[in-house]
Formats: sequence, structure tokens, C-alpha cells
Amino acid sequence: MIVDDEDSIRFGMRDFLESRGYDVIDADSCRRARELFQASSPDVAVIDFRLHDGSAIDLLRDFRQIDPDVPMIVLTAYGSIDLAVQAIKQGAEQFLTKPIEMPALHAIVKRLLTNRRLHRQQQVVSKREQRERVDPLLGDSPAIRMLAEQAGKVMGSDSPILILGETGTGKSMLAKWLHHHSARADEPFVDLNCAGLSPEFLETELFGHEKGAFTGASASKQGMLDIADGGTVFLDEIGDVDPRVQPKLLKVLEEKRFRRMGAVREREVDIRLIAATHHDLASKVKEGVFRSDLYFRISSIPLTMPALRDRKQDILSLASTLLARMVTDPARQVQLTDDAQQALRDYAWPGNIRELRNVLERAALLCNDDTITRRDLRFELPAAQDVPANTMNLTLQQLERQHIQRVLRDVGGKVEQAALRLGIPRSTLYQKIKMHGISAASHDPG
Repeated sequence: MIVDDEDSIRFGMRDFLESRGYDVIDADSCRRARELFQASSPDVAVIDFRLHDGSAIDLLRDFRQIDPDVPMIVLTAYGSIDLAVQAIKQGAEQFLTKPIEMPALHAIVKRLLTNRRLHRQQQVVSKREQRERVDPLLGDSPAIRMLAEQAGKVMGSDSPILILGETGTGKSMLAKWLHHHSARADEPFVDLNCAGLSPEFLETELFGHEKGAFTGASASKQGMLDIADGGTVFLDEIGDVDPRVQPKLLKVLEEKRFRRMGAVREREVDIRLIAATHHDLASKVKEGVFRSDLYFRISSIPLTMPALRDRKQDILSLASTLLARMVTDPARQVQLTDDAQQALRDYAWPGNIRELRNVLERAALLCNDDTITRRDLRFELPAAQDVPANTMNLTLQQLERQHIQRVLRDVGGKVEQAALRLGIPRSTLYQKIKMHGISAASHDPG
């Protein structure tokens, strides 16, 4: 949006920006600008400081009340510091003097639009995280009370923490809780799931690389360690870290130094490591696929997230909290009937909290009158009494193969949706598909 009462300047800016692919609206007065701003919600506003019926200061105040997130650029033929200070105090992002250099204006508009888009994306992510985030220590079961006591004792420590537990139990939520309750809470929290990553990709993600470090490295790239300096790095599924990368990770923990790929100079870093795994790392050490020195370095403070089946008395409080966060419409209050509550308690929850969230989300969408009944709950595995007798003689691998095929069939062969239903990372599902020799488009197991 352009606001200027000099036609030649206004039309010139409009034509230039339209030639660069922007949709532009323009106004020649404060009155018209207010009408357009209210009606169109522009992404950027370019405003002349002095207009015949007011000033940019007036519009900045008015626009901020309508939409405080719209970035403003103020133009003036009078390049005084006082005017610039006034404009910036009222929320202007930029203050430019006339005559305007069009390429400079274009660069500023482009940057402001990029920042606005990133801000919107961050808001979406933040809202989704708030909706999905559940206190990892919510509940009153003995298992969760013990975990809460242990977590409270170590949350202020800078030593590495290893979170153990099945897939879907909430290990990443506990990692974030530990970060937010530590002295590093105001510093970055950076996470990476190591499952299925090649050593080269994992190394460049963790340590970064210099320009020309490998084919395709056309520019230098910061790694997670650079980004998280002063904060926390969370490595999920650390048991899948390639043995070639493990000694470099150990050096970071012991010496607080690392080297980017292709670099000569070492860089210092100050991070706290929180790692998680569903593997038995001690067994991996015995097998020779996980370094013993790295294992002992990260496992001095172990915390175990209990499986949902081991904290059955927490299920209803978890379900209530999840439903409250899922349903964003304040007019809706989704309730669980008695039979639905009993079904939640009776189910084994192989996918743990992740599966509970998926089951409730689907039920909340499909239920009538904001009331979830037993019929609205679609579990991924049948109840024990419903298991066909002819499956009792199958091996565990055969059962797993059949179940993966069944879930893939139900979701039309979409691996990502199947992984969500199964409560495992997509990379793990791909590995199992390959191991069992089945295809993503699998139908009835034959």
C-alpha cells in the first residue's frame, strides 16, 4: 500500500513495484488510506510523512490499532533526525528521504515481506506447539511422580541428560521442559531427530560446513551447534548416530570445541546436550555400534519416560488436557462419555501419548454434539479378546508385517500417515517396509 498526495511519485512507485510482481493499492489522503487499510489489510505500507489532511504519524497510530504487525516505511522530503525519531517511535520500520531510489525501496519491501512471512510462520508453529504441548509430568501415577522428582533435581544441571522410553511417550516434551526450567531457558533450544540420517547429512546439520566443503556446498552453513550456542541441543534417537560421527560429538561434550566440515579452525561452543532414545544403548555398546565412552558421557543422568500402559491412572487427565488444547473454538467443550473413558483405560496404547493424541483428534472431529462415545474411538490395534485365533501361531515379525500392511491399506499407502498411526518415525517405517519386503501401496496381506 502506497500513501502519497503527489501523483507522480505515487504512480511511479506503484508502476515500479507492480512491474516486480507486487499487487499495489494507493491512496492520496489520510482519509482514503484509512479506508483502504481497514478493507484490504496490506502486507507493507509506504507512507509520505506530510499529507494535505494529516501526517504519517497520524496514520501510523491508526494503522497500529488495526493491525500492529504490518511493517511501515515512511518517506519525506525533509530528512531531519527529529522526524525520523518520531516515525520510529510510532512504529515505522524504515525512514527514507526523497527522491526515492527505486531499487533501494524494492530491497526494503522485499526484506520486510520476507520477515512478515517468517513471523507468520513462527506464529503458526508456536500456536501448533502450544496446542500440542502437554506437560510431560502431568499425572498422579507412581511412575510419573518418580520422574517428576528426578527431573526437578536435575533440571538446573549442565550435565548431559539421557531420556529413555518407548516411541511416543513424550521424550521431546520432557527435553523442552528441562530446557525451559534451566538457566538456559532464554537461549535457543535446537532439536534434531537422528533416525535414518546419513553420516554426511548428520555431520553438516550438527557442525555446519564451509563453502566448497563438498560438491554442492555453494555457501557456508551454520550447524545446530552454532545456532544453539549458549542454549540446549536435543538429539532424539541418538542411538542411530553413525559411528563415524560419534567421536566428533564426544569431542564437543568433553572439549566444547568442534570444526565445521571443510574448515581448518576449530570453534568454541557452550551447549547443554539432552539426548533421547528408545534403544537399549548398553546393548548397542556391546554390539560395537555405539561408543562406550560416548555412552558413559551422556548417560550419567538417565530419565525414563514411562509407557502409557504403565500409568493408566493418568490417561483421563491426559485426554482431558489434550482435548482442551485441540479444540480451539471456545464455544465447544468436547466431553468423553463413560464408555469412552473406560475404552481409553482398557486399551494398551502401543503408540503411547502420540497415539492417544491421534485417536482423540480424530474422535473430536467425527463425534456428534461434542460428545465422544466409544464408537468414535478408532484404535490402531484390536483389543486382546478381538485378536483372531489364527494369529496366535504367527511369529512377532509376521504379526508386525501384517499390521504394517493393514495400516498402510487403511491410509491408502501413505507412509507419513501410517507412521503417525503406528507411533513411529517415518524413517523407521521405511526401514521396516524394506525389511519385511512390503510396498507402500500394500493391500490385504496375502
